[in-house]
Amino acid sequence: MKLKKGDKVIVISGKDKGKIGVIQRAYPSINKVVVEGVNTVKKHQKPTQTHPEGSIVEMYAPLDASKVMFYDEKSKKGVRVGYDFVDGKKVRINKKTKKEIK
Repeated sequence: MKLKKGDKVIVISGKDKGKIGVIQRAYPSINKVVVEGVNTVKKHQKPTQTHPEGSIVEMYAPLDASKVMFYDEKSKKGVRVGYDFVDGKKVRINKKTKKEIK
């Protein structure tokens, strides 16, 4: 998976298309990411002894990594991410500009 926690991404399909957010969590084994401000769901909490009234909590659900693209601040668009070797180290690069992603 070419996306990591902390990357700024743009959603390219689905109900939240066009929204921009930061990856909070990445699940490479199932190819999913949790993006801040995207794919919100409401979870109903059962009443317990500590919270007898119960509640409805809004949280972010994971979405497939194929639905998001790395967001380039300079061009204000989603870009593809690739790999290249710089000084013997494998680094991520922006495929359009061939510049390293930090």
